[in-house]
Amino acid sequence: MEHLLDPNLWLAFAMLTALEIVLGIDNIIFISILVGRLPAAQRDQARRLGLGFAMLSRLALLLSLSWVMGLTADLFSVLGKGFSGRDLVLFSGGLFLLYKASHEIFVAVEGEEEVPTAIASAGAFWGTIAQIGIVDIVFSLDSVITAVGMVDRIGVMVAAVIASVGLMLIAAKPIGEFVDRHPSVKVLALAFLVMVGMALTAEAFDQHVPKGYIYAAMCFSLAVEALNIRARGKRKQSEEQSAGQGSA
Repeated sequence: MEHLLDPNLWLAFAMLTALEIVLGIDNIIFISILVGRLPAAQRDQARRLGLGFAMLSRLALLLSLSWVMGLTADLFSVLGKGFSGRDLVLFSGGLFLLYKASHEIFVAVEGEEEVPTAIASAGAFWGTIAQIGIVDIVFSLDSVITAVGMVDRIGVMVAAVIASVGLMLIAAKPIGEFVDRHPSVKVLALAFLVMVGMALTAEAFDQHVPKGYIYAAMCFSLAVEALNIRARGKRKQSEEQSAGQGSA
């Protein structure tokens, strides 16, 4: 029990938890986009299952660290470039994210695809969970490898994963509802996922793109869009007041 009084242990826990939350932002956005296409009655359950799968996949990877670290060893090489199991996971996950985000942008912009009534079926619901699970594995692998480089205590890693997923579970619903209320924010979120997909595929070829740049660009875009939303709200309020005065 004495190690629980070690301030370095708590500092490592706090830093790792914060890192897990930051790395999980793209996961929350992806879950919010997919869950938004489900009937309202199924969204909370889908969020819980999606983030629950994310936690289980990260814990499973943490408990098999030797296998995870083995994924960084080259399996084969092409034109002198070695490819590891991690590279293949990041590449396939990045391509999937690029396809899914691009498709959702097309649907949001063109509006040619309506949500079918059959989406309420169990098959469509679990299909959404399966898509969330695929991306969860990719994000979890990246997150666990990062955690191993920061902390050498498995207990701290497990506690940080559980705490971060718990906080993300609380934040997922309000984020999802905000994205659903503002279509322009949804398109920005999808554009963010496109950038993340490109970063993942680039990472597979040892071209590291710092996520800080992506997050900074996204935060700036969201700040500008927040000003646009406020301006539109004031304009609408002014028009309503003018209309009310005109009718009077």
